[in-house]
Amino acid sequence: MRPYILAVLSNLFFALGSMFFTHYARRFSSTWINAYKAVVATLCFSLAVLVTTGFHSLSLFNFSIFFVSGFVALGIGDIFLVKAFSRLGPARSLMIFSFHPLIVGIISFVGFGQSINTTKFLSILFFLSCLFIFSLERYKSAGHWEIKGLVFAIVGMSLDAIGVPITRYAFDLNPSISVFEGNLYRCIGAIVLFVILSRFKDIRFLTGLKELSKKSHLYVFLGAIFGTFIALALYLEAIKSAHLATVSAISVTGVIFASLLESIWERKRPSVYLLISFIFFAAGMYLLLGNNS
Repeated sequence: MRPYILAVLSNLFFALGSMFFTHYARRFSSTWINAYKAVVATLCFSLAVLVTTGFHSLSLFNFSIFFVSGFVALGIGDIFLVKAFSRLGPARSLMIFSFHPLIVGIISFVGFGQSINTTKFLSILFFLSCLFIFSLERYKSAGHWEIKGLVFAIVGMSLDAIGVPITRYAFDLNPSISVFEGNLYRCIGAIVLFVILSRFKDIRFLTGLKELSKKSHLYVFLGAIFGTFIALALYLEAIKSAHLATVSAISVTGVIFASLLESIWERKRPSVYLLISFIFFAAGMYLLLGNNS
């Protein structure tokens, strides 16, 4: 039960952070906000490792697995995902995560031999139903999809899905490594990507920092803390031991959280679609937690 609760909390904090990511990606760029949150998360995870377990001896190969996971998912994947946020909004972008459990499920079945029993399959269907309801609502309100934004969301989601089993494999090889230390090595992978990108295109990292007011500094910092540091710590703690496809399916709850936060931000009453999606979400969680009690 505990890993799945952590996964839900992780999505809540990520949805909260995504509101800040969207705003500053539109003001600066997706690459800028991702570089910023990677730097903040690296500093936070470094401090967390020092005050908790300390650093462990790690072979170059084992370090490289964490590194590649961060390079692919936190680096390349999040650039595309935040680009989608800035074009579509967080809630609509996260709808694409309905495909996330399918990709992770296939990879975890092939790589880890994790089957999906009937109860878990039904819980995944309930979570995916939430996405269908939101898709129906958005299609009726907009009447069309923005292809470029959808492509960004699909690419970001796919790279994030690939990063999940890679990270799980890294933890399986290094069971003594804490989520703080594992996330630190992943964030280093993301930072290396941004350093490489800066050699070809000016990210304007320092310029962006200088342009922020004190209030904006606080907001973007909180976004990085909520959406990267806390969300990643909770999520990796969940995938260390839980059924990967099920944890992945819980990722779609980020859509509900993001939609709720957008309603609060824009001072709009939650729609009927949102309320119905909560019913499906509650049913999925009941099956999931009841099956793991």
